[in-house]
Amino acid sequence: MRTEDVLAAVATGLWRWDNASGTVSLDGEAARLLGLPAEPVVLPEVAVRSRFHPVDWNEINGIVNLAVAEGTLAEARLRIMDVDGRVLRTVRSRSKPLERWSADGSLDYELIGTIQEIAEPQPGTTAVHTPITGDWRRSREAFLLDAGRALAEARSTAEVLRVAASLSMPGFNPDGLAVFGVAGDRLSVIGHHGHDAGDEGPFTDMLLETDYPAAEVVRTGRAIYLPSPEDYKRRFPATWPLAQRFDRVSWAFLPLIVAGRTMGAWMAAFKQPASFSPDERSVLTTVARMLAQALQRAGVAESERELTTGLQRSMMPQLGPEIPGMRIAARYVPTGGGLQVGGDWYDMIPLPSGRFALVIGDVQGHDVRAAGLMGQLRIAVRAYASEGHRPDAVLSRASRFLAGLCASQESAAEEDPDAQSPRFATCLYVECDPETGTLEVARAGHPDPAVRMTDGTVLMRPTAGGLPLGIVPDTDYPTTRFTLEPGETMMLCTDGLIETGGHDLDTGWARLRAVLEGDTHEAGGHEPGHLETLADLLVQAVHGPSSHHTTGPLADRREDDIAVVLLCREGAGCGCGAPSAHPVRPARRTMLTVAQAEPERISGARRQVRELLHDWADEEQVDSAVLMVSEMVTNVLMHTDGDALLVAEAVGELGERRLRVEVADSSDELPHKRHPGEMASSGRGVLLTEMLADAWGVDPRGEGKSIWFELYEQSKQPDA
Repeated sequence: MRTEDVLAAVATGLWRWDNASGTVSLDGEAARLLGLPAEPVVLPEVAVRSRFHPVDWNEINGIVNLAVAEGTLAEARLRIMDVDGRVLRTVRSRSKPLERWSADGSLDYELIGTIQEIAEPQPGTTAVHTPITGDWRRSREAFLLDAGRALAEARSTAEVLRVAASLSMPGFNPDGLAVFGVAGDRLSVIGHHGHDAGDEGPFTDMLLETDYPAAEVVRTGRAIYLPSPEDYKRRFPATWPLAQRFDRVSWAFLPLIVAGRTMGAWMAAFKQPASFSPDERSVLTTVARMLAQALQRAGVAESERELTTGLQRSMMPQLGPEIPGMRIAARYVPTGGGLQVGGDWYDMIPLPSGRFALVIGDVQGHDVRAAGLMGQLRIAVRAYASEGHRPDAVLSRASRFLAGLCASQESAAEEDPDAQSPRFATCLYVECDPETGTLEVARAGHPDPAVRMTDGTVLMRPTAGGLPLGIVPDTDYPTTRFTLEPGETMMLCTDGLIETGGHDLDTGWARLRAVLEGDTHEAGGHEPGHLETLADLLVQAVHGPSSHHTTGPLADRREDDIAVVLLCREGAGCGCGAPSAHPVRPARRTMLTVAQAEPERISGARRQVRELLHDWADEEQVDSAVLMVSEMVTNVLMHTDGDALLVAEAVGELGERRLRVEVADSSDELPHKRHPGEMASSGRGVLLTEMLADAWGVDPRGEGKSIWFELYEQSKQPDA
């Protein structure tokens, strides 16, 4: 049986396409598949071309050119049409281009291959609705989708260039790439691939008037394709010696155009000949457009990062010189806002008295305007502090300053309806005496400071406060004084550190307390006692990978910027690291003043005592202590005209500690036991103290008295 008969039996025809003569030879089966009489025939190219759908003809033309350039098989699916424009069948063509020298010495090719009917689509359908494309076209579209996705995800110029270098184009891969940028009248290489270091030397600073392809592309905005070295040498003889040493045989130079402006040029160089067919040029042009847009996005992003980094560095001061006996660490993390700047700030200010001040604040908002207001307010606070004003005076003046700015903005808003409304700021100002550890705190709507004691216990230190800055110009800010004992660490932070991750103030504080009281050596892998490590751990807990495991109840909450400052007074059992395995248990002590005008601070006194006894063995004793403190402080406010001073101290080893609580006032009247009736609303304080305390008493003083009680911790026995 002849080969032709075997091929006809499987509906496969043979054809020979002579490009030089423009004729096509078909066997009988090939002629039948093309809708012609089933007999061998030689037809002119135009007669065969009329049998193909025009779209498919364009596809196969590009595929054949690509196969000729690469020396590979040309494969495609083709729709065969009748004279009425209806699809008769779909065939698959596989052919091999063979190079052949013509009589005039030119190089041409001849295609020899097969066509075979395939099952798609069904005959009788309208050609225009049949979704059929060539294999190369599908691979091209898939490549462009992948390239567009990869370039869209690149966030820097270096990433864009890496993506461009890794692109694997369908059928023709450049082995050398270069991206040229324009600055004024100069052309330079901003990135390259496939070249050795230093190869870009001659191209790093080139005038746009230079006779070089990339320069001409930038001047004209039109692509230049050079399929052969002869084309390059003929068109650009002056710069051909520069390109000759790279041993490339084809080049494509394409403009990088964004919004009608040519921002540079892209070169793709090939070691294998490239004919740059329409399909190939289409791929290169599309990639050049995507590359230009990616480079523009990366340039804008890098400019924004450079701007915000410089802005942040100028607004976030360096902590001052070392302070004898104290150590300071600070962190700032801009988590909100697209420009990575916000209204949070901290500062350390040397004072004329020899002391220093720590300031932390938060201007409302997460944008550039908030950062601008923050910069002005920070300078104002530093100026007032440097003049020697006390903490309350510094915040009062700062509030008046910010209110003045807001007033000017209100005037602008009347003229410009688009102007934004005024903003306020919270602030915490601490004046520190490094010799005695005395701290004077003034607070304007800001979270209270927290103190880590020498045994690792962390207490939120309640302080008197006023309205946020800028709301009411003439606002008073009372001052709270307490002492940072040797070995204790104080933390100042903005609400972003507490609430980031969807937390509220309560759950966020519980998370931070666990970090402050935790083992920094185990968690961070650093030497215990290192203040910088503790600062990193705090930020890591709320902004790092571990924070995803402790999402708070407000998961849809917008993230806020973070600022944190740590101040440690050096001493035995320093609180800036983890306690040792067998620590010496120093006394835990807290002190709180409850003024007549601030009865709401009684709840703060209860919370202080409960936090002081957070690891007490018997929870019922903790409840008893809280109840007695509440009764004693309330009695002072109800039966005297003065303030109540609460001092609570726990001493001893775990399980055997003694709690002593004293509440002092300025009245000389001693408490006495009463026997209230069932309906009485008071008179049970002494009775409760007798029932719940292990010991109690009243100590008269020169002015006033001190009522005290003691509780003795007993380790809870295991259940029988």
